[in-house]
Amino acid sequence: MESTGAGSAPAVRVTAADDLPAALRALGLHPPRPAVVVVGGAGGLDEAALDGLRPAFAVGVAPVLERCGAVGVDGGTQSGVMRLFGEARAATRASFPLVGVAAAGLVRLPHERGSGRASAPAALEPHHTHFVIVPGTKWGAEAPWIARVATVLAGGAPSVTVLANGGEIAYADIQFSVDAGRPVVVIAGSGRTADELVAALAGAPADERAAALAESGLIRAVPMDSPGALAESLAAALEPAAT
Repeated sequence: MESTGAGSAPAVRVTAADDLPAALRALGLHPPRPAVVVVGGAGGLDEAALDGLRPAFAVGVAPVLERCGAVGVDGGTQSGVMRLFGEARAATRASFPLVGVAAAGLVRLPHERGSGRASAPAALEPHHTHFVIVPGTKWGAEAPWIARVATVLAGGAPSVTVLANGGEIAYADIQFSVDAGRPVVVIAGSGRTADELVAALAGAPADERAAALAESGLIRAVPMDSPGALAESLAAALEPAAT
């Protein structure tokens, strides 16, 4: 475990799952605490899609975390749903911790001078409050770690995953949540993987991975144009911590 820095946000680098409890304590994050995982579209979301999803984060996600004393967990880079999560936290002047979990081979921390990568490293989202840097050189390497971080942070408290849009990696993200027994709220109408899952939930023809996940009984959908319904769904999932 190695402590480092990501601009003004503290960061820690881990190499083994067993390091996570101590790493999170080093960041000042102490379980049990309700957790909300956000996964889904990143570079595949254009500005119009981002604008369409902004109310879901500003009304349906950020205020619920603040009210429930929850911690947010996502992939931490400045793109797609991670950018929206960070911007919503800033826009609502929220104080909940927002933890980005990013693969070491794909991002560069501000104090690192050389990347040693064939392509430019991804930027970290500037409104996140903490970062956990994990092993990996390919997109998707962070997926199991996002799930593990949320599980460790929640401890005995409730946790829930939100899926908006998403590509191939989103299937792995949702599978890790389901494997952890974590309920998943899918934003219907946000496109791609999210809408495949919505179709599967309705019994319509869908990707076989979506159909298998829908059978878990842990997945429900809310419409993208109803951020209030999203807020209600998240609050219900976290209610034992909010009462």
